Amino acid sequence: MPEWLKTAVFYEIYPQSFCDSNADGMGDIPGITGKLDYINNLGCNALWINPCYDSPFKDAGYDVRDYKKVAPRYGCNEDLFNLFDEAHKRKMHVILDLVPGHTSEEHEWFTESKKIKPNDAYKNRYIWTNSWFFWGIEGLKFVAGEAERDGCYIINFFKCQPALNYGFLERSEKWQLPPEHPDCTATVEALKDIMRFWLKGDKGRGCDGFRVDMADSLVKFDDKQKSATSAVWQNVRSMLNSEFPEAMIVSEWGSPEKAIKAGFHADFLLDHKDSGYRSLVRNYIDGGNGDSYFRKDGNGNIKRFLNQYLPWYEEVKENGYISIITGNHDTPRISHHLDTRECALAFALFFTFPGIPFLYYGDEIGMRYLQHLPTKEGGYSRTGSRTPMQWNSGANAGFSAAPSRQLYLPVDTEKNTLNVETQENDPSSLLNTVKVLLKLRNSEEDLQSKPNLEILHADSEDRSFFYKRGRCVIGINPGKADTRFPIAANGEFNLLYSIGGCGYENGVFRLGSQSFGVWRL
Repeated sequence: MPEWLKTAVFYEIYPQSFCDSNADGMGDIPGITGKLDYINNLGCNALWINPCYDSPFKDAGYDVRDYKKVAPRYGCNEDLFNLFDEAHKRKMHVILDLVPGHTSEEHEWFTESKKIKPNDAYKNRYIWTNSWFFWGIEGLKFVAGEAERDGCYIINFFKCQPALNYGFLERSEKWQLPPEHPDCTATVEALKDIMRFWLKGDKGRGCDGFRVDMADSLVKFDDKQKSATSAVWQNVRSMLNSEFPEAMIVSEWGSPEKAIKAGFHADFLLDHKDSGYRSLVRNYIDGGNGDSYFRKDGNGNIKRFLNQYLPWYEEVKENGYISIITGNHDTPRISHHLDTRECALAFALFFTFPGIPFLYYGDEIGMRYLQHLPTKEGGYSRTGSRTPMQWNSGANAGFSAAPSRQLYLPVDTEKNTLNVETQENDPSSLLNTVKVLLKLRNSEEDLQSKPNLEILHADSEDRSFFYKRGRCVIGINPGKADTRFPIAANGEFNLLYSIGGCGYENGVFRLGSQSFGVWRL
């Protein structure tokens, strides 16, 4: 297990929208490098950068055309190697987004694979049926009529994303290869080659690992436990342990008990319908009634989250981490449903829970979700969470010196307080609350990644939630009514940090309306 994960706090960057250094309206790698001190001072010591590889950008870079080349709109490979250098000087780590399940239809592997007589090395790099005439199979999406080759190709998501061939665990057709077929294992080796390229870098100037997109999507018709896909990742993890022991991989899987067994160091909690994570902050989507736990006026309770989280935590705590996100490029902004105080309380939980937290760019200032933006690069409803970072109250919110009409996406100008410059000068701002919370986490070993969680109080009839981590007791009350909770202890509890009114006296913790407190024995 990489040692640095014990204290890691990640900041996710959507490179198109973070900082434009050359006034072309597009965020870029040098722009990120120029903001490393901001990220570090915020309290984040690691970055996850969404795909920055060469791409036609039909799905915002998740359709990779060349895994070993930085997209020209972001700069060049040398710019990325320089970012690694500058981050490492600050004792920060950088992970890249790895897309292992599919490529762009413009990738050279695919342009060769779709020929009438493809090179043997790429004949089965993708999943092809044995005829253009194909009725389809439930669970597989396919495209027909767009290749010289007599066959249909299977896709993973959009039409522009042909699925790489890792084989089929359950097979019913001759064109379905077993995972151990040499052409399928060649795909695994090609994946490891890509990882080695960026981990080694130029003259050793490499990245520190990968966030893995759709990590459970590799082998098709896998069993419920994803045993064949897990075997692929265990193979990859073996390579990392041998060649890059300090490199990490974190999965977009949403099932930590499967992902950690598969070899990942961490797995994200995902914003899926009916998930415990969604019940905390986004329970208004897909017909939810708005009773998210952190809504002051809601009636949600912490048990809905814990009932899913705790079994996962107990199963993986000795071998890996669970990552809680404030949001990401695929979710509505957390502020879309929560006000500033509600966001602050949610962050207080996320940053004092075990595991490795991820802060999505702009969430620290409460950037809004712009609901009615037209789709950009396959974003659709997600586009409103991908708007430019708001740095100041100047032109284009300080994101770019380009004319506003040239910007990748429009800047939100409705609330001029939602920018870094204004909030840095306001001690009560959400930005400064995030800074204090992360400073507390970074200074208290008991509040970092390690698995030391003990639930003290969590009731479906009570909004308050108390838990213990080592010598620290943490209490949260997102509701309107004051709450009290007794706890016997040998010694006095000292309040380290609080939001709202809270206290401890004569063996009783008190939490006022919408409050949070951390005490140390």
